[in-house]
Amino acid sequence: MNYVIEIRNLRKTYAKTVAVEDLSLDVNEGEIFGMVGPNGAGKTTTIECLEGLRLPDSGEIRVLGLDPTRQERALRYAVGIQLQKSQLPDQLTVGEVLDLFSSFYPDPAPWPDLLARLGLAEKRNAWFAKLSGGQQQRVFIALALINRPRLVFLDELTTGLDPQARRSIWDLVREVRDGGCTVFLTTHFMDEAETLCDRVAVIDHGKIAALDTPAALVRGLGAESRVLFDTLNGSDVQALTGVDGVTRVERDGRRVIVYGRPSASGQPLIGGVVSWLSAQKVAYSDIRMEQPNLEDVFLQLTGRAMRD
Repeated sequence: MNYVIEIRNLRKTYAKTVAVEDLSLDVNEGEIFGMVGPNGAGKTTTIECLEGLRLPDSGEIRVLGLDPTRQERALRYAVGIQLQKSQLPDQLTVGEVLDLFSSFYPDPAPWPDLLARLGLAEKRNAWFAKLSGGQQQRVFIALALINRPRLVFLDELTTGLDPQARRSIWDLVREVRDGGCTVFLTTHFMDEAETLCDRVAVIDHGKIAALDTPAALVRGLGAESRVLFDTLNGSDVQALTGVDGVTRVERDGRRVIVYGRPSASGQPLIGGVVSWLSAQKVAYSDIRMEQPNLEDVFLQLTGRAMRD
């Protein structure tokens, strides 16, 4: 197995605050690797140590076989970086920005082709400050790809973007990976990690809480499925707990949530619920089933408490 990132026992503190503690992981060549965690979990500190932007207190890091703290210049030519927060001068056009950054590298990608690939060809002569948030984000992605990187870091890639822009950027990330570039991304969005990533590391309090494929993480959770519906006549539905496979029933006004698993005979949870509702002549609407997902894994591992 070829590793593009190797981390062993990484530790980073800020005064008395431990941001990353004894973190170890490997990233395989050609994968989309995701890191998720609550605010303050250590995600950005970890990625900045990998990029050579922060000096670890201890531990060993290799990125494309290079030490980011001692071989930073060589690393800059081999990786692309899209930071969580970036800014460019307002009075530069998109073309001027790409032309400037391409001059930093010996063999840059043709930036007009990059703009076309990112749907920005018509914005070549537009002021950067006049672009929408999604368009500005795509410019930063273009800058991260201008040096033809073997590895690209994407930190909170789609924060603040509308659903259409997010989906468009997801497609782009897949294209980048399919073109031979390894992708390391951090995100607050569990659906993003579940959709894009080959493997996901859940980090909390500076440590790896879990690391596997999204599907394996969900399977390992052993969580129950949920059936949600609205009652139309205020009927008592607590007797649903007697249906085979149902473990508990919660109600909030008209909304009912039934938790459970398939019955002993293999009938899906929703089948047993619908049969019971029909037999009891309970009027209902808007019924649907939700399967466990990566968000359930995240909440179980990191808790529900709000963090700053």
